[in-house]
Amino acid sequence: MPEKKQHRAVIEVDEQLLSDISDLIESGSDVLLANILADIYPADIALIIDNLEVKEGLRLFKLLNDEIQAEVIIELGDHHRDFILENLSSGEISEFVGEMDSDDATDIIGDLEDDKAEDVLGQMEDEDSSEVKELLNYHEHSAGGIMQKEFVVVKATDSINRAVEIIREEAPDNEHLYHVWVTDAAGKLQGIVSLKKIIVALNTPSVIMADIMSDEVISVDVDTDREEVAAVMRKYDVVSVPVTDKDYRVVGKISFDDIAEIMEEEFTEDVAKIVGSDAEELASKSPFQIAWLRLPWVLITLGIQFLAGVVINYYDETLAKVLLLTSFMPIISAISGNTGLQASAMTVRALSTGGITLSRWVEPVRRSLQISLIIGSICGLIIGFIGAFWFGKAVFGLVVGISMLISINISAFVGTTTPLLSKKLGFDPAITVGPFETAFQDVVGITVFLTLATFSLKWLM
Repeated sequence: MPEKKQHRAVIEVDEQLLSDISDLIESGSDVLLANILADIYPADIALIIDNLEVKEGLRLFKLLNDEIQAEVIIELGDHHRDFILENLSSGEISEFVGEMDSDDATDIIGDLEDDKAEDVLGQMEDEDSSEVKELLNYHEHSAGGIMQKEFVVVKATDSINRAVEIIREEAPDNEHLYHVWVTDAAGKLQGIVSLKKIIVALNTPSVIMADIMSDEVISVDVDTDREEVAAVMRKYDVVSVPVTDKDYRVVGKISFDDIAEIMEEEFTEDVAKIVGSDAEELASKSPFQIAWLRLPWVLITLGIQFLAGVVINYYDETLAKVLLLTSFMPIISAISGNTGLQASAMTVRALSTGGITLSRWVEPVRRSLQISLIIGSICGLIIGFIGAFWFGKAVFGLVVGISMLISINISAFVGTTTPLLSKKLGFDPAITVGPFETAFQDVVGITVFLTLATFSLKWLM
């Protein structure tokens, strides 16, 4: 009996391992490198390559066989993957792309220049090439754009033995095979059958698929947004869903691993937008490109902050009479701005995952105000006591405390409602609550604080 190969997992990149691999690459010890890589999982090989210089990463990638290359390339960061794809020939790319699932192959070919993509498609097998061409026609954020063509369908009239034959033929190309979908003679989706049911029914050859299928099958249309697909799979707790065309014919499959990656990408994208950045900037863009992406948001923030300057200038007499007010302005602005940003970030995330729906907008707003009321009250009491002790008059502490309470609640309200309103109007909520959110709350906090202070000036003097 042959010895079972054990793979070593690389949880964190070991600096010594990277140094050893770099030395072996430089010395041209390809055989030794190949032996080392044979004991490491593809995902960990990708992690190692991502931590090498791009030229070293390319050299290491070329030592892998086509099957391992196919697994490694989809795990690589954008910077190293782009460099590798740019420096491999069309023939080399077509070799490992042919080993991929159709959805992964589409992602890789979609990243290539048009001419190179055509060359790669021309060197692939006709069946694989036609599948990729079909998937490239769909929007990348739609169900059609993320589905794979490897799926198993049987007809409602097929016998149990015929169904098993079909499964055996298709199984080698299906990485995640838990169910088969049942169609009518025209190819329209009728139901779903688990492999467990098929195995149990093997002793009854007279059984046909219509007898054991469930007609309660969850499916999505090819044009369904990928975030909605993720919400559907999460809601109904399914490991895969069939994708159908307008005539309800099965054209693809989406598995849970695809959705997990999408959820991570969407979360990263939303967080990046909230802070006024681009989700892939650190991995694939130059410092100039990153600066150019961030500059508009910074300029918007700058413009809003000028409003704060206008407010301060308007109340300059109040500040001149009670100079200590200036010490508390940045505190109120920072805390209220942070509260608003927290509220907006949570709302954006909840909209993305389906935790909040527009039809029930009152509940998240009410809950957000309840939370901000607690936070505002505690912060207001603390800063109020400090202000009263510092200035020597209780009225000063009252002004500071009430300003903090009002500012925090306004910030939370704006931070919660802005993403909801943006979603309702068809805009991306993550973009509308970018870095200017904090700047806007600065203006609100300062205005509330100085207005209250001005009205209370006769008691403060």
